Amino acid sequence: MQPNDHVCLCFGVSLGKIQNYLKREDPQVASLISECLGAGTGCGWCVPYLKDLHRQHRENGSNGQLPTIEGSAQDYREGRLQFKESGKRKE
Repeated sequence: MQPNDHVCLCFGVSLGKIQNYLKREDPQVASLISECLGAGTGCGWCVPYLKDLHRQHRENGSNGQLPTIEGSAQDYREGRLQFKESGKRKE
């Protein structure tokens, strides 16, 4: 995904905003990412991704490597649509 792509689709929080939040605030736990414009407090789809971004930040942030989400924004949006329809994530 690219920095302008939305991770939290409920509140329109982009990957770049989350990356900047992680760099600036260095939260000790992933749940504090919710302070970044409410990310993760809507439907819940992005929570596993936020946790992974936090993990990447904790492991690699000191070397300047930005956390990211692999795959395209379209695949991400389609996964969320399936999640909202079925309540289940893709295997």
